Amino acid sequence: MIVAGIMSGTSADGIDVAIVRIPNPPDAPLIHRVHHASQLHRDEWERNLPKPKLLALESFKFPSTLRAKLLAAMEGNPLTTADLAHLHWRLGELYADAVINTIARHPRHHVTLIGCHGQTVYHQGHAEKYLGTPLRCTLQLGEPAIIAARTDLPVISDFRPADMAVAGQGAPLVPIFDYAFFLHATRHRVLQNLGGIGNCTVIPAAAAPNQLFAFDTGPANMLVDACTAHLYNRPYDHNGAIASTGKIFQSVIDRLLRDKFFLAPPPKSAGREQFGRQYTATFIAACQRLQAQPQDILATATALTADSLHLACQRFIAPQLALINPNAPKDFILSGGGTQNPTLISMLQTRLKPLGFKVSTTDQHHLPSQSKEAAAFALLAWLTWHHRPGNIPTATGAARPTILGRITHA
Repeated sequence: MIVAGIMSGTSADGIDVAIVRIPNPPDAPLIHRVHHASQLHRDEWERNLPKPKLLALESFKFPSTLRAKLLAAMEGNPLTTADLAHLHWRLGELYADAVINTIARHPRHHVTLIGCHGQTVYHQGHAEKYLGTPLRCTLQLGEPAIIAARTDLPVISDFRPADMAVAGQGAPLVPIFDYAFFLHATRHRVLQNLGGIGNCTVIPAAAAPNQLFAFDTGPANMLVDACTAHLYNRPYDHNGAIASTGKIFQSVIDRLLRDKFFLAPPPKSAGREQFGRQYTATFIAACQRLQAQPQDILATATALTADSLHLACQRFIAPQLALINPNAPKDFILSGGGTQNPTLISMLQTRLKPLGFKVSTTDQHHLPSQSKEAAAFALLAWLTWHHRPGNIPTATGAARPTILGRITHA
């Protein structure tokens, strides 16, 4: 089956569309009807999880006016219900355009299904009281009916709520793809995505799926991009060039890393709710009180990302891997937009080498670094289409595996 996966992340800079071939598992009939996900024998669907193959990838920028609206929504600015409805439908049109253009550029691949993550504008993975009742909630925009109608293909969307309904955080959902694609017989592997928010999947050597764990690590590109926009009126620090000339104010980083988010054990998830506009303003003010120059602020923001990943490895990842197999070599494999920042990569290599991690990117493992999350939602759509669970409870904290997403037929 050939599936198109659509992803637009917390950076809200555009749309990635991955065309992915997903083979039927060898010698395993597909399960066509399951009344409850817990009816599936875990060993059966996990043992026969197919390995996806990326066939094509295309990326499309959001119009600047739309991106500004999305960022306003994601930062919690007041919007009317009409604004949210307009964004929801306009994103549906843009996702449809992106898929149609991708298929037109790669006509030899016969796409039969679409998986669309949608644009997250609010995500609260832990329960908080609302009108006296504790609840978790999430909201992704992008009307799937438009995509289905314009492409004449079924669309799987809205993946997060099903996991949250069984006490999960609704994130991260990419670990099942990481497991299918990157599991290694003799090497421990950490798959670290460097999008707006950083998230990692930890896969011990020769692990069963219930041995992996995953969590959000905090801001990856989000803080750096926001500081660059505020201080230089640019969308991002190209190649980390500005940060490479600055001085790192370590005392600011050390204070911020004492925040409860960084110290809390997995599972945990984050977004602009924690690390958006207000966090950026606080960070810049803390640097400026120490007479930091603009280039120093970018250097410090970049180092905060690197140090937060080092802290996660030191506190939560390396000790667990040592318990499982202290002698297995360890890979730290990067994906996402942050892989284009040599300054950040150099910082990570310096910090993670003493912990025994070999740093690389997914490009060195036959998967373009920008494609992983879009490809992951192609696999998640395939799993839903075949009535298979798509969450991994050890990653999201869910009470059980469950089938994710909603199907919109053409």
